[in-house]
Amino acid sequence: MIRSMTGFARRERQGPWGTLVCELRTVNHRYLEISLRLPEELKALDNEVRQSIAAALRRGKVDANVYLKSAAGTQRSLDIDTQLLDQLVARVDQVRGQLKYPAPVSPIELLRWPGVVREAEVDAKPVLTAALELLREALNELNETRLREGQRIREMLLTRCLAMRAQVEAVRLRLPEVSKRMRDRIVERIAQLGTTIDPERLEQELVLYANKMDVDEELDRLGAHLEEVTSVLGSPEPAGRRLDFLMQELNREANTLSSKSQDSETTRAAVDMKVMIEQMREQVQNVE
Repeated sequence: MIRSMTGFARRERQGPWGTLVCELRTVNHRYLEISLRLPEELKALDNEVRQSIAAALRRGKVDANVYLKSAAGTQRSLDIDTQLLDQLVARVDQVRGQLKYPAPVSPIELLRWPGVVREAEVDAKPVLTAALELLREALNELNETRLREGQRIREMLLTRCLAMRAQVEAVRLRLPEVSKRMRDRIVERIAQLGTTIDPERLEQELVLYANKMDVDEELDRLGAHLEEVTSVLGSPEPAGRRLDFLMQELNREANTLSSKSQDSETTRAAVDMKVMIEQMREQVQNVE
């Protein structure tokens, strides 16, 4: 299954607690890297959110943001720790008794003492549950967009593979002609020297030269790699790393074909193949 690493998804949900928004944005990356931002009310979900993302995505840099906007008119109640306040007042009176001219103590200053005033506890479970459900919806939407983009990439790669196969076959068909022209050229140059050469020795040298310039193996390996690319594109498994390796192998064989070429048409075909391989490689970088 070919999935792109680039995608975006946004889901929103409203409830008694307000409005939840989940945004996911992914770009290509060698591994899975998660950047997560949660509001203070949802910090408890940090680990669970990361696990959900890791279960849904294999590779890519993920920016995950969850926002919570409280419902209009929602008021947070405050609780006072009366026991702590009584202790604090008693200590203030104790200190005041030891001072000649004690300054008055403001009630506001007492309320600012850590722990005296705290927000009343509320049931956070409903909003936590809603946030996880919203995340799952966003992940499903994200994977759908990545899959659609992956199918586009797959079609492009298959088209390039077909074009490269045609180039490989064209070069293979030219091999007998190229070999004959190479042989005729060498014989002609020797004749121009006006020297007599042992025919048997000449045949041996021609065979050695032909072997050195032979590109049959490169064409065979190019064909095999293209078959493997096609096979990987049809596999249900993530294919990015395998395809990246195959692009390197294709490029290596195309370079060798170009360096061995003794024919302008073969050289042109090798250059065309390298251009197509580079086009495929750029797309493969974005495949999960």
